[in-house]
Amino acid sequence: MTWQKTNKGLNIKRVTEHALFWLAALLMLTFMFGAAKPSYLWALCDNLIYLPVHMLYFYTIAYWAMPYFLLHKKYALFALLAVFCVLTSALVTRIVDIVIIDPNVYHEYKKLDPNFKWAKIQGTFSQQLFNITYYANAVKGVNLVIWIALTIKFFKMWHERREAALEAELNFLKGQVHPHFLFNTLNNLYALSITKSDKAPGIVMGLSEILKYMLYETKTATIPLSRDVEILENYIALEKIRYEDRIDLNIKIQNDLDGYNIAPLLLLPLVENAFKHGTSERIGDVWIKLDLTVKNDLLKLKLSNSKPQNLPGDIERHKGNIGLPNVQKRLDLLYPNAYDLKIFNDDDDMFVLILEIRLDKHIQI
Repeated sequence: MTWQKTNKGLNIKRVTEHALFWLAALLMLTFMFGAAKPSYLWALCDNLIYLPVHMLYFYTIAYWAMPYFLLHKKYALFALLAVFCVLTSALVTRIVDIVIIDPNVYHEYKKLDPNFKWAKIQGTFSQQLFNITYYANAVKGVNLVIWIALTIKFFKMWHERREAALEAELNFLKGQVHPHFLFNTLNNLYALSITKSDKAPGIVMGLSEILKYMLYETKTATIPLSRDVEILENYIALEKIRYEDRIDLNIKIQNDLDGYNIAPLLLLPLVENAFKHGTSERIGDVWIKLDLTVKNDLLKLKLSNSKPQNLPGDIERHKGNIGLPNVQKRLDLLYPNAYDLKIFNDDDDMFVLILEIRLDKHIQI
């Protein structure tokens, strides 16, 4: 029922938009060509007669030729069809002129001036139909509004296809976070289960809460930053259960985060990366420092962690890391030219990541 109502609403909106466009086109043509007619009312009536020709021309190109030929890169076929529509619509317009419009206009002027002569209606039907001057005027008149409309339609279609492609890519990237996070956390849970640790039930509950958030709360373009940070803190709490005193955590998160929104699941992979590569792959004491602040829509995240030792198998594990490239790709799509990501990886003992995002510059897709 909801889908039907939404679809009906979209149809009404589309019909209204098209009706308003044709009304505007009708008024524009009336204003432009009204001076050559006995009155603007005459011009309005004439253009109403032309309107079905314009509409057939437009919808043939916009809803058939463009989707099936132009957007599928069949340029030659599209060009041939466009030329055919131009010539045919002009021809039909001339027939309407000769049979309906011109005789009535001539009759009206004749009533005002009995001696009125009009060269346009002189000659046979075929002579009038293929008069180069009047045929060229018909081509100009029928294409003036149509190609403006077609240009708008083309860019709208291109924009919609681009948005659909971006949305599909974003959904794919966001979807990667779920198995990536789940895989790493289940590995942790598996290690605790082997030792029959009492920490395992707590991790299961924490994991359940985070997965619930991922599955049901991240389907919107943005979410409250406070909620995203809450999940971040839950994840850190899970890792703290696992490592206890072996990990030195220094977490500083600004308390007042109300009023700010962020694309979901951008921060969690970064913190997850710090734990995965800064703790689970290192022997002995480890540390992670996180500092997150927001001011005037500028989010600043500084994340640093102890650097892993090059233990056997490290290289292979790092090859599977999709967290950072995933986040950077999403930042490119959602916050273009509105973020700065710096990674310092030269130090032998420390890995540092600094991220700044203009939260108010999020692109809606």
